[in-house]
Amino acid sequence: MLRAPSRRASIIALLALISILPWLTHSAKTSYVQEACRVTRHQDLCIQSLSPFSSAAKRSPTKWARAGVSVTITEAKKVAGLLGRLKNNKRMKGRNRAAVLDCVEVFEAAIDELHRSLGVLRRLSRRNFDAQMGDLTTWVSAALTDEDTCVEGFEGEEGKVVTLLRNRVVKVGYITSNALALVNKLAASSFETTINM
Repeated sequence: MLRAPSRRASIIALLALISILPWLTHSAKTSYVQEACRVTRHQDLCIQSLSPFSSAAKRSPTKWARAGVSVTITEAKKVAGLLGRLKNNKRMKGRNRAAVLDCVEVFEAAIDELHRSLGVLRRLSRRNFDAQMGDLTTWVSAALTDEDTCVEGFEGEEGKVVTLLRNRVVKVGYITSNALALVNKLAASSFETTINM
């Protein structure tokens, strides 16, 4: 005859389960973001920037694409703010000043394209899915091109401010590249897959 576990053994088992539960939850969240970021070129940056979305996005290509574009908008706005401050800096002269002015313009365009993309991601439809995916790919690609154009304006230039700005713009480019990969993953899935996840 089997004996029922003692009260003490039951409490120990329960405490052990409670102690590993946060680890299991964290492990599941980590695996969701790692799985989503496998399609990106800059996986470490993808995991770092998108891990807060793991609980909500899980395995949904739509939610991961939306998260990727949202994070890109946030980062692009930060760089646009920096560019705005540099635009008003009287010490920025010559070619660097012209490059900053060009960057301000292309970042405004990039942010507009990303906002349009996010708008489409919020209202996907079965009837227009392929056309919507075409628009998304075009707009996120255009934003990436805009960011590359900004970096090219500083080619061959040196200095602390130029290096800082170049690094920030390159990072936004990497984040945008990741968002584009997530959009491409969404485009490769069927509409039913995107809705049922």
